[in-house]
Amino acid sequence: MDKEVRTLVTRLMAHQSLPRRDRLVRKALTDEAFRSDLEMRLDACGLRLLDNPYAEHVSLALAREMEQPVMGENEIWKSNTMNLDRSALALLVVLWALIILPKRQRQIERKVIDDDPNQTEMFMDERPLVTGREVSAPLNRNALIADFGEKLGKSTKVKMNLGTLARCGFIVQRQDEIHEGPLLDLLFDYNQIAGRILDGALTDLLGTHLQDVLPTEDEEEADV
Repeated sequence: MDKEVRTLVTRLMAHQSLPRRDRLVRKALTDEAFRSDLEMRLDACGLRLLDNPYAEHVSLALAREMEQPVMGENEIWKSNTMNLDRSALALLVVLWALIILPKRQRQIERKVIDDDPNQTEMFMDERPLVTGREVSAPLNRNALIADFGEKLGKSTKVKMNLGTLARCGFIVQRQDEIHEGPLLDLLFDYNQIAGRILDGALTDLLGTHLQDVLPTEDEEEADV
């Protein structure tokens, strides 16, 4: 077990993130003794395992008590530890809203992208939670620039920032498609940010793009 724990830690440090289907990651998520040993080793180094059951990858992060000693007294790091400029951060939040919010809705409802919207299923909750491409739809880069380019720095700036976000692991670009990257659903606190986006200032910016995320009045009444 000692060698496997050391191997997992060093691989996470070398690769930044690993998929949940990885053998050692699966062991960390299902084997209590292995997870305890892993967390003890990480804690000794001021680190913690970053795991979100809705995300397809896991990663490492600073332990909470080590954040300020490592990042310094300047509080800017609390919202930006990757030195992203304002336009890149704005684009990142828009991408998170357009990719992760619809994805989470599908995951909660146990639906996949190719589901027939007219077909209802009994026992929907018994479907396993899906974290891959079946629930995470890509965005078209040209459509993104057409819709948000004016507010996010025009086409050249958006393309440059997309490259930066891809290098950071937030997104993956494949030709004209923007896919969820391994860190996009890991480094954002969904419980804090989702409400701010759906009920805050970004509602005006995202406009009709959020209609697929917001529940209809009938759905809200059904939940009461």
